[in-house]
Amino acid sequence: MKTKPLPFALALLAQTIWLSGCETNQQAAPAPPPVEFVEVTQKDVPVSKEWVATLDGFVNAQIRAQVKGLLVKQSYTNGAFISKDSALFEIDPRPFQAALDQASANLDQAKANLQRAEAQFGKTELDVTRYTPLAKESAISQQELDDAIQANLGAKAQVEQAKAAIASARAAEESAKLDLSFTKIISPINGVAAIATAQIGDFVSPSGEPLTAVSTINPILVNFTASEQEYLNAMKQAAALGGGEHAILNRLEWQLRLSDGSTYPHKGHFYALDRQVDVRTGAILVKVEFPNPGNVLRPGGFGNISTVVRVQKNALLIPQRAVNELQGGYLVAVIGKDNKVNIRPIKVGPRVDTMWIVDEGLKPGDRIVAEGVQKVREGMEVQPKPFQQGSATERTKMASSTP
Repeated sequence: MKTKPLPFALALLAQTIWLSGCETNQQAAPAPPPVEFVEVTQKDVPVSKEWVATLDGFVNAQIRAQVKGLLVKQSYTNGAFISKDSALFEIDPRPFQAALDQASANLDQAKANLQRAEAQFGKTELDVTRYTPLAKESAISQQELDDAIQANLGAKAQVEQAKAAIASARAAEESAKLDLSFTKIISPINGVAAIATAQIGDFVSPSGEPLTAVSTINPILVNFTASEQEYLNAMKQAAALGGGEHAILNRLEWQLRLSDGSTYPHKGHFYALDRQVDVRTGAILVKVEFPNPGNVLRPGGFGNISTVVRVQKNALLIPQRAVNELQGGYLVAVIGKDNKVNIRPIKVGPRVDTMWIVDEGLKPGDRIVAEGVQKVREGMEVQPKPFQQGSATERTKMASSTP
């Protein structure tokens, strides 16, 4: 039995299907994925050190009552900036005014007593002066002269006692005046006043809690603790440079990163180093002074303070985005000359802005995958092209906006 030839159209269709299948088989192998790379660069890099810091007033005055009494007035607005000698509170002055009046009356009485004592002393002096020649001429007895002398000495003692009483009364009057002045509680410094902790009608005393606090915050201090090892390293550098601890610390320029992640626009300068290392923490307190125009920074705030501690020569740098952290180690994808990927462990040093210093595992000129790391694996061939920061940023924005 002979097979009938296929019609031309069917033959053409069969050939087309066969050719399509061949093309499908030829395209089954995927093309190497495109990735973007950066080259390892080498240069001298300033290395910064960062510490957690707290903000504190340059001067923090705790305002307390200096006399006992009833609080009758608050003279400032909570949280406002106040000038030195501005009134803050007032304690009921009436008991202190009465005490002053009594002290003034006592002083007047003491002055009157002195006048009487001086008059008596003048009389006895005249008696001694008159009796002395009479006793020599035996016009009066020696006993009468002796009695006159004793009376004169007694009158003189009375004068001294009256003078002492005046001094005591004057001191009491000054003390009463001082107590009266303490009923008006004033600020000892320029600064920002805290919200009052005492209310009108409270009975306050020197042994009680502070009524409020006033802080000078321009400039403001930023406090942090450096480890003893960091302190010793700084002192070794100071010795190598031929200067003392303050000489090297005064040369440092400090930067403050606030709790919202923003960088404070003003630079800080070293203010003070504590006298001792804390035996409990093994750290030493360092204070840095920052200008604070507008009183933006407030005591009690937190931030991160940093400064350049050294310059690392010929450091190898790669972007942080190119480094993957895995179980405490660090990996990068290195593109070889054959465009194949080698997943390589590296040892990293400190971070510098958006870059990472590499201590071991890379050499200058190595090509590191910076975009498309998630696509690659060991031995995979890729299509490398130089990394474009702008395009990566746009891709990130598009990915974040995709629902």
